[in-house]
Amino acid sequence: MNISIFGLGYVGCVSIACLAENGHTVTGVDVVAQKIDLINQGKPTIIEKDIDVLLNTNWKKGRISSTQDFKQAVLDTEISIICVGTPSDVNGHLNLNAIYETAEQIGEALKEKDEFHIAIIRSTVLPGTNKKIGEIISERSGKKRNGGFAIVSNPEFLREGSAVNDYYNPPVTVIGTDNEKASKKIVEMYKGINAPFKETNIEIAEFIKYVNNSFHALKVSFANEVGNICKKMNIDSHELMDLFCMDTQLNLSPYYLKPGFAFGGSCLPKDLKAFKTMAHDFYLESPVLNSILDSNENQKNQALSLVLNQNKKKIGILGLSFKKGTDDLRYSPVVELAENLLGKGFSISIYDKNVNVSKLSGTNKAYIDKHIPHLSELISDDLEKVINDSETIIISHNVPEFKDVNLRFPDKHFIDLVKVKDIKPSSNYEGICW
Repeated sequence: MNISIFGLGYVGCVSIACLAENGHTVTGVDVVAQKIDLINQGKPTIIEKDIDVLLNTNWKKGRISSTQDFKQAVLDTEISIICVGTPSDVNGHLNLNAIYETAEQIGEALKEKDEFHIAIIRSTVLPGTNKKIGEIISERSGKKRNGGFAIVSNPEFLREGSAVNDYYNPPVTVIGTDNEKASKKIVEMYKGINAPFKETNIEIAEFIKYVNNSFHALKVSFANEVGNICKKMNIDSHELMDLFCMDTQLNLSPYYLKPGFAFGGSCLPKDLKAFKTMAHDFYLESPVLNSILDSNENQKNQALSLVLNQNKKKIGILGLSFKKGTDDLRYSPVVELAENLLGKGFSISIYDKNVNVSKLSGTNKAYIDKHIPHLSELISDDLEKVINDSETIIISHNVPEFKDVNLRFPDKHFIDLVKVKDIKPSSNYEGICW
């Protein structure tokens, strides 16, 4: 393929070399003359492992060139990849001027082009940028989106120091577009890349990089706070975290990473509080650890607000224990939610087939007696009765019997805290954070 790359910084330089290595003919475009000159001499614009040999080898083969003539670059290629910078200001807002200027240039060039053209956004941009770029190109070129051109959001996952290896071995190749022809072309362009392809909607493709990098930042800060506490206790923090990373069932896994309701139970709150106390006793600042419980309380308040916004007094709760398949009510966030609603004068009906009040004992019984002492009057083993007796129904367990209850009872309003598997969206259904 003939491909043009706008922006010859980190992502652009790696892309031009790796695409050429895969057999494509690549033209770089940049406003900085020095970068143009370097590429046209077979030299990279960055310092990065393996990039100098890769770029020089393919330049010698005639697969790589560079120019400031954006119009000719677009006219001579079938795909333009946008890799220009998107710096942030002191408040965190992105400066997308370079992105929009590039879109204007591509649109200007397309005025003179009859063939279908694909623009790929590799730069990290805010959701909605793909749509805006499409509007700019359409306005400048006089062509309609998906008529004369298509826009694809294709975020990069390159780390400095291992960017070439990351290019060929990404965790996933994300394609967000509203054009099937463009999607197939991108898959063809990346032939030989060792990664699954994931086609998704444009906004998710635009947003994933922010989620990834914020989580990476969180992991660094979490590990550092653990290390600070370990040092005070004369514990080898690296050996500890090596052990932590061996757990790929829970610690390094998709588990716990699904948006939903607050955590609870007898373990997570207790152990987190103990860990925070250790840091406090050593006079250590641990803002990440300290903020976790605050965030959890915020999610409880979010659920309460959803219920209050309905202005209905009869509330049904499907699932009371802190986790499905158990009768453990200790520190269940659903118990707290029910207690809050009762305190505000709401009428509550509860369904949980695993909770038998007469069989509760020990600390489990003591906890519920303290928070909802008359639970036996509120709980039922009849699902339909609980729903029929309620106006707003809170779903807190992901179990098959709750599937599509919103469709079976269209006159009720359902608030889903767990994203019940395969539940179908409807006008009487909402998720807590979806």
